[in-house]
Amino acid sequence: MVKKLVLAILFFATYAVSAQNATVSPYSLFGVGELRSVRTVENQSMGGLGMYTDSIHIHLNNPASLGKLALTSYTAAISHKEIRLETSDEQQNSSVSTLEYIAVALPIRFQQMGAAFGIKPYSEMGYSLINETVNDDGAEVSTQYNGDGGLNQVFFSTGFRVRRDLHIGATVNYFFGNLEKSRFQVVEDVLFGTVDQRRSNVSGFDFNYGLTYTPQFGKNTLFTSVRINTQANLTSDNEQQIGTLLPETGQNIEIFDVNLDEDNLRHTFIKIPTTTTLGLGYGEDKHWFVGAEYSFQKYSEFVNTFMQENNTEYEDASSYALGGYWVPDYSAIDSFFNRVTYRAGVRLDNTGLIVNEKSIENFGITFGMGIPIGADFSNLNLGFEVGRRGTTMNQLVRESYFKFSLGLAFNARWFTKRQIN
Repeated sequence: MVKKLVLAILFFATYAVSAQNATVSPYSLFGVGELRSVRTVENQSMGGLGMYTDSIHIHLNNPASLGKLALTSYTAAISHKEIRLETSDEQQNSSVSTLEYIAVALPIRFQQMGAAFGIKPYSEMGYSLINETVNDDGAEVSTQYNGDGGLNQVFFSTGFRVRRDLHIGATVNYFFGNLEKSRFQVVEDVLFGTVDQRRSNVSGFDFNYGLTYTPQFGKNTLFTSVRINTQANLTSDNEQQIGTLLPETGQNIEIFDVNLDEDNLRHTFIKIPTTTTLGLGYGEDKHWFVGAEYSFQKYSEFVNTFMQENNTEYEDASSYALGGYWVPDYSAIDSFFNRVTYRAGVRLDNTGLIVNEKSIENFGITFGMGIPIGADFSNLNLGFEVGRRGTTMNQLVRESYFKFSLGLAFNARWFTKRQIN
């Protein structure tokens, strides 16, 4: 009863915070917004590793893990991020809170398989930027850029045990959401300003395939993993309005719908290239683990015709992650802290985004802990990340952030006949 009550409270909290913008990053201006790359709090705390699998945790990005699942599992998480935005001459602080994920997984033991479903954010758009310049006539020009929206994924996964140490799995992801951008421009001594507003309603599918091979060497296990997230070809139904406004009040004067059919922009496609991830790790079950992963994506082939920005290019993206965990003694009954799982990791991402001829990179240090609660290996997971993205060079913005994540992972035995009432 306590588990169900706590989980219900968490669900209500996740819906409450997800109603807010989940990003204030100026880099969410580009592509389809700031990519979330959602993983469970457990995986986030180990640098984002996804190759470690066991029988009690849901893995959002490794469907092969479902072939090991022994208990019905349900999980959800929220996060809060404190952010400092810096340019070469000023800085600003902000914060955001958001839903991380909600998921349920069920073992199907007679088939040595499992299934999972849930919802998670894929990208977030939320920025407000002002650019002030001088035109050829010497007049000051103020341009404000605003963005809102994002994409979410509903997913269904299944995984199979091929043999004792070999598991495979697949996930189908359905994308849905909308992206909104607006540009307001005011010229000194000109009575009216101009406005350009764009909206894309986006939907589509992609697939994620996983394979894990985990041979044992005495008490220790070698973890190897290959994951392929296939190219997403999303459909974007677009609208655009242009017009004039009063600079003093921002009130629209005249707004016109743009005929996008003339330029074949009413319905366009968004192409998000395939991502491949290779992982290798080693450890002792319920005691310690260390591993590393490398991901690469031909992001230079990314396409979003309708919302392409100036001074922007895309290059091939990559990510390096290193992390692990340690449990002093999971069976200890005389020391609570000996049963806590301690996690840590680092990650370095080349996002594939080039702005003002400068590649945008992200570096993060992660750590956290899993606190056991109740029976069936349920746990409360705390995750922390300290990181930095971008640069102050080339008139860009550097983001320094601290992120705190709170996740609950509950396990239960369903469809078990009671022997004693």
